[in-house]
Amino acid sequence: MAPQPPAGTRPDGDHRDGVLQTLRTGGFEFETGGVLPSVDIAYETWGTLDADGSNAVLVLHALTGDTHVSRGATELPGWWDDFVGPGRTVDTDRFFVVAPAVLGGCAGTTGPSSPDPDGRPWGSRFPFTTLRDTVRLEARLADALGIDAWRAVLGGSMGGARALEWAATFPDRVRGCAVLAATAASSAEQIAFAQIQTRAIRLDPAFAGGDYYSAPGTLGEGPVEGLGIARRLAHITYRSDTEFAARFDRLPQGDENPLGAVTGPRGRFQIESYLDHQARKLAGRFDANAYLSITEALMSHDVGRGRGGVAAALAGLGHIRFLVAAVDSDRLYWPSQSEELARLLPGCGPVEYITSPIGHDAFLTDAPQLSAALRATILA
Repeated sequence: MAPQPPAGTRPDGDHRDGVLQTLRTGGFEFETGGVLPSVDIAYETWGTLDADGSNAVLVLHALTGDTHVSRGATELPGWWDDFVGPGRTVDTDRFFVVAPAVLGGCAGTTGPSSPDPDGRPWGSRFPFTTLRDTVRLEARLADALGIDAWRAVLGGSMGGARALEWAATFPDRVRGCAVLAATAASSAEQIAFAQIQTRAIRLDPAFAGGDYYSAPGTLGEGPVEGLGIARRLAHITYRSDTEFAARFDRLPQGDENPLGAVTGPRGRFQIESYLDHQARKLAGRFDANAYLSITEALMSHDVGRGRGGVAAALAGLGHIRFLVAAVDSDRLYWPSQSEELARLLPGCGPVEYITSPIGHDAFLTDAPQLSAALRATILA
C-alpha cells in the first residue's frame, strides 16, 4: 500500500473533482464492540469548500454503489451524472460535494478484503458493522475536511438510511436531509429478502467460512455463485413486474428453447438471461464478504435503536429541513413507509414522488424529477 497521511488529516493526494482519495483515520471501535487498529475511508469530492464551510453537501451511495457520483475530472460516468455536477440539481459550481464509500464495503473504505497489520485480508475476522458505524466514520472525514455541519445530506435506498442516521446521530451537524426511497427501520419483509441473499453466499462451498482470499483486495473469487444468486434476488426487488413484462415478456433468449429438449439443458427466457448478466456483472466487481457486511448492516438499520424507538428518535429533529421521497412503483421500500417517515418527522412536508414504471431503482434513473423540490427545501 502507498504511504498514508497521519490519522485525522486530509491526505496530500489528487484533489481534482471525481478522483478517488483516501483518509486514514486511526483505530476504530464498532457499535457492537469490534475494534480495528486502523480504518481508511475512501471518498471523492467536487467543487470548492467555502471559507466558512457552509456549502458542503454529503451524497451517500446505495448498497453496491461507490464514491463516483459524477464524472468530474475523469471520463468515467458517475452513477448520478444527471443529478450531481456543474449546473445540475446538486450544483458543484455552488456546493462542495463529498461522497464517501461505506464501511465494510469494497470501494476503498476498509472492509473484509482489506489487509490487517500483517498484510492478510480481514475476512471472517472483520467486525459486524452497522450504518451508525459508517456515519461515525464519515464524521471523522468531515472533521478532516474542515466541515462542521453539512448544508445537506442526501441519499437513496441504503444511502437514504445513512442520511437519516446522520440526522439522528449528529443533529447539530446536519442542516438539511433528503431521504429517497428509504425507511426509518428495515421492515420484516426487507430483512427477509436480505436473509435469503446472505444465506446464498454462505452456503456456497467456495465461501470457506469467509476466508477465501488469495490476496488482500481480491475481487471476483470465492463464492461467486452464491453472490450471483444474491444479486438475482436483489435485482428482482429493485425493479417491477411492469418493467419486466415490457422488456422481456415470455420471450426466449435468442435461439434457446425454454421448453427444454430430450437431452441437454433447458434454454432460457430473456428474463433469465438478464438476471444471469446482472449476477456476472456484480460478481466481477464486488466482494462477497463486503456484500454480506453491508447487507447485514442494512438489515440492522433502525434509527430508533437505543433512542426510545423511531418516533422518539425523530421527534427532536424539527430544526433540520427534511425532504422525504418515494418511487410510486417501488416494491422493496413501499411508498407507505415513506409516508409514515414523513409523518413522524416534525415540520416535514408531504412526500415527493418519483413517477416511474421501473420500481425502486428509479431513485437512480429518475432523481431529477425531485430537482424543484430539493432546490426549494434542503438546497435553498
